[in-house]
Amino acid sequence: MKGKKMIRRNRTAVLIWMGWLASVSSAEVQESVSRRPPVEKRTFVSEAVEEMIRQVKSRIRDPKLAWMFENCYPNTLDTTVDFEVVDGQPDTFIITGDIDAMWLRDSTCQVWPYLPLIERDAKLRQLMGGLIRRQAKCVLLDPYANAFYKDMQRASEWRSDRPSPGPGVHERKWEVDSLCYVIRLAYGYWQRTGDVSCFDSDWDRAMRLIVATFRMEQRKDGQSPYRFSRTTSRMTDAPVFDGTGQPMRPVGMIASMFRPSDDATVLPFLIPSNLFAVQSVRQLAEIYEKGLKEKAFAKECRQLAEVVERAVRTWGIGNHPQYGKIYAYEADGFGNVLFMDDANVPSLLSLPYLGICRPQDALYRRTRRFLLSEMNPWRLKAKAGEGPGSPHTGKTHIWPMGIILQALTSQDVQEIRGCLHLLKTTDADT
Repeated sequence: MKGKKMIRRNRTAVLIWMGWLASVSSAEVQESVSRRPPVEKRTFVSEAVEEMIRQVKSRIRDPKLAWMFENCYPNTLDTTVDFEVVDGQPDTFIITGDIDAMWLRDSTCQVWPYLPLIERDAKLRQLMGGLIRRQAKCVLLDPYANAFYKDMQRASEWRSDRPSPGPGVHERKWEVDSLCYVIRLAYGYWQRTGDVSCFDSDWDRAMRLIVATFRMEQRKDGQSPYRFSRTTSRMTDAPVFDGTGQPMRPVGMIASMFRPSDDATVLPFLIPSNLFAVQSVRQLAEIYEKGLKEKAFAKECRQLAEVVERAVRTWGIGNHPQYGKIYAYEADGFGNVLFMDDANVPSLLSLPYLGICRPQDALYRRTRRFLLSEMNPWRLKAKAGEGPGSPHTGKTHIWPMGIILQALTSQDVQEIRGCLHLLKTTDADT
């Protein structure tokens, strides 16, 4: 999720939740001018989404938050969808926002808030099925790429990268979570509908390629076919050592050369992404065992999950001088760890939001206390407030999505109210 691009997407989830919380009040009155495009210029229209807007908005006491929800929740459908039927099958391409390309991560996150509505909206269900098919095609095109074009013959604007991205690939940054999000969408869709019709032979090949790629990037022999270099003045744009990254010791975790922010990792094992991979391949095992009746591949997925999870428990937890045993953000398998977090998802802060652990989990609670403290180098403070930042946006910018994740993972009403207040008072009325 890009910083500017995904702020509006993720804000949706917390505002929906806040609609039922119904505990925020304000004397402020926001001028109710819709920022949505005219109906005829919207890229996709869902009656179920429009009805949800009406229901939730009526339950939000704060006028400005209600206005924000009304404009933010439908933004993906209003502005980013390219949907058509190709050879009798739905095909959905979701641009990330301000770039004419589709990120695997972003596209799942952008449509995720609409998933609960697909049982009552056939069009929305078609859109989801079409995106599942499109994501599978992207994985088959290049499992190491993070972003793609709709035209699979189009040359990349990053073709000067080395190695150069192939046709149809916008950017070839290897991020473990990109492939996890492909599984997350498929699993969420299947759980809601029980429908396996979009899990065709291409999808099956893509899922097996995902698992094979994860296994390859465990780098059991210390090697990988992946490298990435770019001519740039930004140190975070590419891994060090000619695009191969820092030394690592094979311990069972999956190496990720980039973070969800599209910044290069410092240490190769990105802990929140490895935890996300554990969850994802277990979800894939469930689809294959219960939905597709194929136990052999389901067993293979579970075995991979067990190895990665064991490695995270052994090498992905460090002893912080002030907070004790907590999750590291990154590790290298030699015993070195990096204590920090990034505002993007998956992050350590976001683990309960993704369903990886419960908010009450003791290890998570200790980690969260560190993440919200001044000991976290990317917990930033400014005049208007404080919140999670990211090396992607520098040392002076807080990401709203981090504030949203803080609210979504909190069990403290006052903390949630504080997050909502900060979101409301720092949006520049946009």
